[in-house]
Amino acid sequence: MDGTRRTAVVTGVLFLVTEVAAVAGLVLYRPALDGAAYVGGPGADPRVLAGVLCEMVLLIAVIGTGVALYPVIRRRHEALAVGYVCGRLLEAAVIAVGVVSVLAVVTLRQDLAGRAGESPGVDPAAYEVAASALVAVRDWAFLLGPNVALGANTLVLAYVMHRTGLVPRWIALLGLAGGTLICASAVAVLFGLYPQVSAVGALAALPVFAWEVTLAVRLLTRGFTPIRKYPD
Repeated sequence: MDGTRRTAVVTGVLFLVTEVAAVAGLVLYRPALDGAAYVGGPGADPRVLAGVLCEMVLLIAVIGTGVALYPVIRRRHEALAVGYVCGRLLEAAVIAVGVVSVLAVVTLRQDLAGRAGESPGVDPAAYEVAASALVAVRDWAFLLGPNVALGANTLVLAYVMHRTGLVPRWIALLGLAGGTLICASAVAVLFGLYPQVSAVGALAALPVFAWEVTLAVRLLTRGFTPIRKYPD
């Protein structure tokens, strides 16, 4: 297996890991997103922490895709290669902010549960307000990370793939469409046109999901198409 083929396999695996880890993480730590209700209830800390662990795997995989693709993209466009790596680092950093917010909600619940018996005068309402604020931080991080930053990174990578022919054109076009759609959806959510977690939001994210899975399968099974020069 030559270096380029090995890079394609590693990149394909990492893209699949991002999809699995993102979905598993969201499903597992979802109880903590109730915020106020979570800190005042019995909690599900082991489940939430397992979700956070999945998010940590996601962070590593997101950064890994940028690093793995850098030498391949750099051969044709060094500036875009650097931009893609930086974009993936930014995406991972924003996701990390959301992960820390979820962990803080767990800490609040544990602290409230520990003080309830020792300090009868403790005010649960204050903990609930703090938890709600932390969930809001996580929600905004989710909008800016796996939506805006992901969309921008998808556009950069799909553009390079389209111009160089590293993958079949229809796959690159799927990425261009998916990146554009999820960015537009993020703007719509930002201005309150519909909730972030909604049927419309899920439909807007579907093309990006299809792009990453299709790209991963292509790289795992066929690798990169030999690079051609940019058209004049």
